Order: sequence, then C-alpha cells, then structure tokens
Amino acid sequence: MRVPFVVLPVLSAVVGVYSAPPPANPNLKPCGDAYYLSSQYTCYNGDFLCPVLNGEATLRCGPACYRPEMYRCVNGELVYPPAGGAAAGSPGSGSATTSSGLPAGSSASSSSPSGTVAAAVCTETPTTQHLSDPPYENYFYSDCHSSNQVVVTSPLPASNLSVIGPRLLVAWPAGNSGVLAYFSPQNGVNGSLGIELVNGTTDQPLSGSYTPANGSSLTSNPRVGISTLVRFNSSAILTVPILGSVRTMRDFTEGPSILVPIVQDAIVFSPTAGGGAMLSRLWFDNTTTSEMSFVPASGSSGKITINNRTLELPAGTYNFTATFDYPQLHQLSAPEVLNNQSQGLIAQYPDQTTSLSFLSYSQKLLAGAWRFLTYFGRDSMISVLLLQPVLSEGEGSAVEAVISAVLERLNRTDGSVCHEETIGDYATFLNLEKNITSTAPGCTYQMIDTDYYLSPVMVNYFVNSAIGRGRRDAFLATTSTQDFGNQGLSYAELALINAEKIMNTSAAFAQPGGQTQANLIHLKADQIVGEWRDSTYGIGGGRIPYDVNTALVPAALRAISTLSAAGFYPSHPEWNTTAAEYAQVWEDNTLQFFQVTVPVSEAQTLVTNYTSAAGYGFPSHAANITSDVVYHGLSLMGNDNQPIVKVMNSDDCFRHFLVNSTNQTQLTAFVNQTANNILQPFPVGLSNPVGMLVANPAYGGDAVYAANWTNSAYHGTVVWSWPMAMMAAGLQRQLGRCADSSPPDFCADSPVHGNVLAAYNHLWDIIEANTPDLSTEVWSWLFQDGKFVVEPLGALPGATEGDIRQLWSLTFLAVMRDSNLR
Repeated sequence: MRVPFVVLPVLSAVVGVYSAPPPANPNLKPCGDAYYLSSQYTCYNGDFLCPVLNGEATLRCGPACYRPEMYRCVNGELVYPPAGGAAAGSPGSGSATTSSGLPAGSSASSSSPSGTVAAAVCTETPTTQHLSDPPYENYFYSDCHSSNQVVVTSPLPASNLSVIGPRLLVAWPAGNSGVLAYFSPQNGVNGSLGIELVNGTTDQPLSGSYTPANGSSLTSNPRVGISTLVRFNSSAILTVPILGSVRTMRDFTEGPSILVPIVQDAIVFSPTAGGGAMLSRLWFDNTTTSEMSFVPASGSSGKITINNRTLELPAGTYNFTATFDYPQLHQLSAPEVLNNQSQGLIAQYPDQTTSLSFLSYSQKLLAGAWRFLTYFGRDSMISVLLLQPVLSEGEGSAVEAVISAVLERLNRTDGSVCHEETIGDYATFLNLEKNITSTAPGCTYQMIDTDYYLSPVMVNYFVNSAIGRGRRDAFLATTSTQDFGNQGLSYAELALINAEKIMNTSAAFAQPGGQTQANLIHLKADQIVGEWRDSTYGIGGGRIPYDVNTALVPAALRAISTLSAAGFYPSHPEWNTTAAEYAQVWEDNTLQFFQVTVPVSEAQTLVTNYTSAAGYGFPSHAANITSDVVYHGLSLMGNDNQPIVKVMNSDDCFRHFLVNSTNQTQLTAFVNQTANNILQPFPVGLSNPVGMLVANPAYGGDAVYAANWTNSAYHGTVVWSWPMAMMAAGLQRQLGRCADSSPPDFCADSPVHGNVLAAYNHLWDIIEANTPDLSTEVWSWLFQDGKFVVEPLGALPGATEGDIRQLWSLTFLAVMRDSNLR
C-alpha cells in the first residue's frame, strides 16, 4: 500500500513515491516500500526520502528536509538562522536595502527562468490605489517587479463581530497566491482590537520589496512583494496564518473555516533581528517559498513573542513584509489595456482604469481582487463582450489575451471551455491528492454556459473589428504552448473543436418535432451548478438553466453561422446555413418553457405573504400590481420536484444583449415584460434604490424561496454590477433596432416602446445613483429607518465576501447612457 505523501516544514519528505510491487524501470531504487530515482531523491535510514534540489541533496532533520544555508538542525528540529548567521536576503540578515525595501544600488539584476532580467530598482513610478469599503480597506501596489493587493479588515463599532475580525491579507496574481493573518485581542475583549496601515516616508503606505535571487534561493527567481507599516491599537495574538494559495485562503474565509493540516504544519516560525518574527512556508513544489514578517518599527519598544505556533504582538507599529519567489506575470498598463480612442478614460476614470490594469496581463485577464486573481473563462468573455469598444486590439492586446487564454485552456476531448484554472501551489496540492507529483496547472470544466461565449467573442473581433480581421490568420495559426494539454494544436483547431460541440449538442432540439424539454441543454449530470449563478441555491437546484437555453445557445449558433460565412471552419461549409437554421429554432421555441404568468389577485397575495415572511420590514407595494405578473423562471427541474424555479430574475439581459429575435409577437411581449419588472419596486419587481436585484423570490409560493434567496445569499436579493451593465446595453441594443430599415414591431407599439424607454432610463437612474459601488463584485442592503441602504455582502452573517474590484464590474467604462434615449 502506498504511504500518503507528507509535506513537512521547509522541504517535503516524500515517502512512497512509487507503489510496490517494484516497477519495471531498472533505475528505480527501493526506500522502504517506496521506489525513487537517485537523481531526484536521497534515501535516509532506508525509509525516508528527501528531494534533490538544483543537483544538491537536501538533509534530513527529524520529520523535515532542509538546506544548510537556510536552516540548521538541533536535536531533530529546524532552527533559524543557519550556522554562521541569517540566511542571505532574509529579514535581519544585514543585506543593504533602500527604505522602500529595494536592494541598494540600481545596477543589480537577476535573470528569471524566462530569460527576462529584473532590475533591482524600477525606473517607472509604481501604480498605487486605495479603495475603502469599511470594514475592508484595500490597497494596490504594482511596479516592474510584482503586482500586489493588501486587504486590511478592522471591525467597526457597528460590525457583526461573529463575521468581522481583525485580518491582514496580501494577494498576488502570480500563482494566484498570497498570505493571510487573522488576529485576536490579547485582552480577550472581542471588537477591541483595531489594525491599520500607516504611511512611512511617502504619501501612501505600500512600497515594493525586492531581493535578487541568491545562493539560498531554490527557484532562481527574485523575492518580490510589498512592505508597509501596520499599527495595532492594542496587544494582539496571531490566531490563524495561511501562506501559499488564494484558494486555500478562500477555503478558510468562505467555508466552515477549513484549514489543511499539511499546509499549516509546513509553516515555520522564526525570530528575526530587532525583536521581530518571520513566518515562512515552502510550497508543495519544493522550491517556492512564501514569507511574511513583523518587526517592531523604529521607536517601538515591544518585542514579538513566538508562543506555540502563534505570535504575541504588543500594541504598536510594525514593519510588515510579505514576499515570495514565484515567476511573475506581465501586467498591462492602463494605456496598454485601452485602445487609442479610449486613452481619455484614464484621466476621466482613473479609479476604474487603474483597477482594469491590475486585472489585465499579457496572457490572460483576471476575474477579481482578491478572491479571483486568476483566469475565469465566463468572466473574461462577458467582460470582453461588454468592454470591447474601449479595449486594446491587435498582437499583445487585451482582447487577444482573453481569446488566447480561452483557447489555450479548452478541453480538446469534448470542446468544453475552462471555467477556472488551478495554478501555483494549489495545482500542485491537487495533483498530489491524485498521487501525481507535478506542478502542472489544471482546469475545471463543470460549467455549461462558458462554452457558448467563445463564438460571439470571435465574431466581435475577427469579423466586426478591422484590426481583428487583419489579425485573424496569424492568430488562428498560433500553436498552443501552455501546459493545459493542448500543446501542438493550433488556435483554429481548438476553436473548431468548441464549435463542433455546440453544433452537436444543439442539433436534437433543432430537428423537426425536437422542441421538447428533454432536448434542452442540461447541467452536467454530476454537478449542481453550471452557469453564472453558481452557488448552491443559485438556480434552485434546477437542471435546465434559463440563460443558457434562451440566449447563449442561439447566440453561439448565430455566431458560428457568421464565422462560417467568413471562411472559418473550412471543413464544415454547411454551418453557414445549418447553424442559422438551428439558431432560429432555439430563438423561437425556448422562452415558453420558462415563462411564468401570475394572475393579479394571486400575485398580490404572494407578494404580501412574502413580505411578511421575509421579516425585513419593507413595504410590499402589492397595490402596484394591476395586471398579471409575467417573468421567466431561473431554471427547470428544480429542488423538491418543482417543474420550474419561480424566481423573478435579471437574466433577461442575456437575450436582450445577445439575441436580435425576429419573432415579433414574442419579442414585443418579452421586451414589455422585462420593462415592467425593471420599473416595479422590489418585492413586486427588481427595482431597488441600491440597484437592480438579480433575484426576487416573492412569487415562489413556498417558504423555501424566502429562505434561500435572501439579502445575504451570493445570488439572492442582492445587486451585481455587470447584469445592470448588460441589461442597460441590451435594452439600448433593442431600442436601437427601431432605427433599422425594417424595425421590430414593438417600435411602432407606442405603449410598449414607451415602457421599454422608461425602463431603460429608470435603470440608468438607479445605476448612476449607485456609482460608488459599480466597480465592486456584488453588494447587498439593509432596510433601516424606512429605507434601503447599501451594505457589503461580506458584512452579513453567513454571506460570502465580495471583491472590491471585479473585471466584469468595470464594464461601465464602455457601457454608457445614451442621452438620445432620455
């Protein structure tokens, strides 16, 4: 039986790399019941393996492995510093640094594995940003070495102390990694401890930290990160440190406080010069190390005590440094991420354009800060669909970064688009869980909606954009190089694989007599999520989501038809016609499966009962209901055998933005229904002073609706920025059709056209009233003193903390109100 892989402090002691019986490879040697290559491991005492790093054997110290230039072994335990003094480049080692944490002198440099040279001193001014969302204070710092986000959480007098506690977090896009430290007051009085960053010699608290790679480096990468001053108003205890992956940090903050023993046990606590302390952890790759240190600032008399794997910090100010030595991404500056025509946005909207730059890199755009500092396929493609009018195009551009990232990560076996990549320390951890010793990244493919965005994105760029048309052949000839399993395939071949999946899965419904529920697109059999409402109760346990079937499938089919007509997919010239025929059937025959019509009197009763049961104290507005309420449910085949999940929602936006329906009777009814629900106040409709809600469960008629779609639920009665942007852009697109040579019928229907126009302007009034929150991921509300007020979702009990900046929440840089429609 294979002995479990064990990760221990400093370096991994690997036991049982290969299982008995002995493998056929004659080069493998036995070590206990394991087999190993002597070029990769050293066997101690016949049953203990330590890795060989950079051609040098590591030594055993009790249950750990180590390098003598980093630690020394005393009585079977690792001790810091190593013999002869501190490790080079570590805190208190005596290496010369500038006040900003950079090595003294500007001529020093080091080479990274990619061959690029990192100068010791960046010549350009760092990009900094401070975004306040109490009780969260967010700081950003980017220079030529690294991109960093710091989040300081400190309880407010009104904070729910069961949710909000003192916390210091650093997140890095490189490797989707970071460090996290939770604190508690040493006096035991919950709520009495406050923490804050304070400025040093500059006008903002963060500065870069850079140490060139040296002899003690296992990665040959420089050590980069941030330095700052952090002040504790009273004595504190470090209760929970996490070093490594943002995913590990999310598992703790979002779930039932999950801590992974082999992650936590690998943290090494070491005293440093000046009465400080450092925490370090070697990643599962056995080369990368994350560190964070606290050292009393000049003038402070306190001394940090290391006590039973915790730190005790007297009240005062500390130099805090967080660094790691992982390969960095190439960040796109604000001028690089925007096209030439949109450069004026930098001066007009410096906040949003700085945030967009922080999330934009040459190989991919990241979903959000801090929780999603990595690739998410759906997020990046929705973002580029909405943002393309202002994004850079051409080689090395933001638009091509999105498309190439999607194609690189495509599942070549079935055409599925990657939802989320798994990289860095977490990727190695998941590989080890499968008994695979590898740092290779991975992808999740459980989402069904993500597949359908690629074709519309390609049409917008390679057909509708002059720059994209010029780049088409060179881009599609590009061969995949990233380590996601597609090496050797061209981008054209990968795009074809995705299109084949869409054509195959949509065919049954498009055939004569095929318009049945069974032929609609279902979630994957082993999944409870599959589209953007990807929380447990997001679509009520439904198996057939509304947005995918009524909007995304027909939009993708129309796009495949357009691409085929433009010469794409030469092996399938028939798709020009076939895909268009399929699209027409899907456009005309899917809405009816999801439509819910509630008679007036029933609707009034349902809203009144919901308002009473919900218990928030807001008015029902039931008297506003003077006609049948019509909406489309979130999904079909919901929990508890519900044929349709009866939750009014904002997902009409997908169809308005992506589909130009030609079924006139259906289109007129649909745009009018959407307008009615936008105009009506919650809980009659979706309108709320804090924004357009993404869900309204008032018409469910079952207590489970009020319980599962709340103001603290991730996809409950809350506000997401991007659906408002897509709805605004979608209504504008439909109203814009009224200027076509053959306008839709609703344009001549004065009451309906007036209703849609009123809804468009009402929505924009709500958007503009909530401008300060538009760039955040998601927010909620409280009903206080007779009115709705904005409340951070993460400040509510049981809720998920939202990101201060989300990629698709920056789409109002491109989605603007049309003053001609006022």
